[in-house]
Amino acid sequence: MELRIREAKPDEHELLTKISFAAKRYWDYPREYFDIWKDELTISEEYIRDNVVFVAKTKSRVSAYYSIVHVEQEFFAGDTKVEKGYWLEHMFVLPEHIGKGVGAAMYLHARQYCRDNGIDALMIFADPNAKGFYEKMGAQYIEERPSGIAGRSVSLFIDML
Repeated sequence: MELRIREAKPDEHELLTKISFAAKRYWDYPREYFDIWKDELTISEEYIRDNVVFVAKTKSRVSAYYSIVHVEQEFFAGDTKVEKGYWLEHMFVLPEHIGKGVGAAMYLHARQYCRDNGIDALMIFADPNAKGFYEKMGAQYIEERPSGIAGRSVSLFIDML
């Protein structure tokens, strides 16, 4: 599969939002989760301009994206502490490309971007369905943290680059 990774363009925000929702729907989450995730999964033009966002194109179609954000001051999102540093905030792949190496290529690209830009650690809150992926990619599991949904947790990983 031919794959090209490039910086996202602000006018691709709606497309990236569709990829976010499609990727989450792949895991058959309850409909009410999407109401909670609506703001988190919606990508704006400003978000793309203000953060590191890359897309993967397979053939002539954008099929995945990732974003890295710099958290300058630790804060709490609900009951979850978000430490200062660099975070892989989003990494979503269209369902028809899951399991075909697109996510791995994107993750390796993100790691190289970090190395090239003096970032020595990348933190990740992984969806439960992505935990095995990050372990396979070499990120170190730290602990479970509560998510914004009662009774659900996310896995905290760190990748020392």
